[in-house]
Amino acid sequence: MAKQSISTPVIRRLPRYYRFLRELEEEEMERVSSQELALRMGFSASQIRQDFNCFGAFGQQGYGYNVRELREIIGSILGVDESTGVILIGAGNLGKAIATHLDFQKRGCRLIGVFDNNPALHGTKTAGLTIQSMQELPDFCKLHHPQVAVLCIPKGAAQELADHLVALGICGFWNFSHFDLSITNPQVIVENVHLGDSLMTLAYWVHHEE
Repeated sequence: MAKQSISTPVIRRLPRYYRFLRELEEEEMERVSSQELALRMGFSASQIRQDFNCFGAFGQQGYGYNVRELREIIGSILGVDESTGVILIGAGNLGKAIATHLDFQKRGCRLIGVFDNNPALHGTKTAGLTIQSMQELPDFCKLHHPQVAVLCIPKGAAQELADHLVALGICGFWNFSHFDLSITNPQVIVENVHLGDSLMTLAYWVHHEE
């Protein structure tokens, strides 16, 4: 099914389905109904069935869904077995935390390079990888062909660097720079992450619930 025929909200729910199904599998649960899944996830059963129907008929009436099979199908849709090559730019506190504590492998990615423009960091290691200078980036990309870049850099440098990375073959950005990237190439995907926005959203609901 063509990627553009699936709505963005459905795609954004897929990782959550995958995570909950993985937890059910760890609990040795063999099958689950849409109603049971809805209770755990806070969605409606009809929403879950509609989402899954976007990709085909996975369940059986009166039986529900096979947990392992459904988790594997959703994982395949998400590409968790693809081992997408990822580089991280900016090895400060946030960059090191992401490199060290996020399990890229479980999410279909493989962190293969870390870069920073701070000479004091060059040659040191994070997540088992040697931090390289930005001057080494072009040759590294030509040799290893990473597809995704994680940006943990000041917002003033984000757009120029992103344009340079697109020219080097990067087709996806996980952007923590506090600057919303504008990429004209329709083949390049950008996920702008604003942690502060999430916190303010939480603060809003806490305040208004009171």
